[in-house]
Amino acid sequence: MRCINLLVSVMALVACVAAPAQTPTYNLGKTPSAEEIKAWDIAAIGPAGKELPPGSGTAKEGATIYAQQCALCHGRTGTEEGQGIMNRPALVGGKGEGSSLHPVPTGMKYRYPYTEMWGYINRAMPFYAPGSLRADQVYALTALLLYWNGVIRETDVIDAKSLPKIQMPKRTRGNVKAGEAGEE
Repeated sequence: MRCINLLVSVMALVACVAAPAQTPTYNLGKTPSAEEIKAWDIAAIGPAGKELPPGSGTAKEGATIYAQQCALCHGRTGTEEGQGIMNRPALVGGKGEGSSLHPVPTGMKYRYPYTEMWGYINRAMPFYAPGSLRADQVYALTALLLYWNGVIRETDVIDAKSLPKIQMPKRTRGNVKAGEAGEE
């Protein structure tokens, strides 16, 4: 009797494993194109920023884009932590960040605006349509966040040449100092 129970159990297990191979294909999903894979490649921009695409933007241009694409989730001014429909963190402020036991996290946590900030906005924003922003829009939004956080002036033009030269406040804190991590 034990032998029959064991045989029935093994046959049931084999049937369960083989069943998915017998099911029809529903044509869900598709193989991503080389362009789609490249868009999600988080290592696409190296430490020197040489892989940044052509384009440019200013904080003033970024304010218009922010109002249309970002304020719904991040709040009207970017300072509203836990505000907006998606309850996202504040993008502006960072009071005590790096020195406080309870810092307010912001976009200024980034040490390199071209690999981290620009790259994140480019591939992951806006939340409801990730990767849909053009390079000029990403440069403009990056400029706006840098301006709001006091890193650049409102009239500064951000592009592939100027962005890697920006010295972020966090760049000299912690274990990574200027001149390290592949900088040239």
